[in-house]
Amino acid sequence: MSLAAFTASAAIFTMSPGLDTATVLRTSTTSGTKSGLSASLGITGGLLVWGIGAAFGLTALLAASTLAFNIVKWAGAAYLFYLGIGMLLRPRTAFSGEPTKATRRLSPAAGFRQGFMSNILNPKVGIFYITFLPQFIPHGVNVILFSLLLAGLQAVMSMSWLSLLVALTVPFSHILSRPAVVRRLDRLTGCIFMGFGLKLALTDRH
Repeated sequence: MSLAAFTASAAIFTMSPGLDTATVLRTSTTSGTKSGLSASLGITGGLLVWGIGAAFGLTALLAASTLAFNIVKWAGAAYLFYLGIGMLLRPRTAFSGEPTKATRRLSPAAGFRQGFMSNILNPKVGIFYITFLPQFIPHGVNVILFSLLLAGLQAVMSMSWLSLLVALTVPFSHILSRPAVVRRLDRLTGCIFMGFGLKLALTDRH
């Protein structure tokens, strides 16, 4: 298959609503544009690490080892539950731009860390890469280099899309800054995180 086919398929994967979308929208609206972009960069970094691992065959260990897969899976599920429960029990009531004591905004570094960890602790991303990338590698090419090319392309697409989502929150900041909206957004995102944590906990390697 061609690079065009990979680009089209990867675009669908990238733009599909999910944990990454929820993470970026929540971080951007409650902690500001810089933290939202940092979360996007963290997510992209996590994807790139998995892509590089797939290129060098490291993620194949997850597919072959039940123990390795389960360790990463349960760590990821626990992390998502930890974040989700925190949002449900301690939802924010103010937008990042309001200097109130109740605001617990994420710094850009914390936003990056949250985005990165939510991806790097999801073994299904690694399994996805080792099953997805080989379909688009032509015969006669250097497999590692071409895999790195595809992983890099996916990372660029991911960062571009997530950055667009961050930009789209700016015109609605006057609505999203309302305490009731911020509180409901946190609780909704908390439920989404816990839902993905449960889904991850119930998945297997296949």
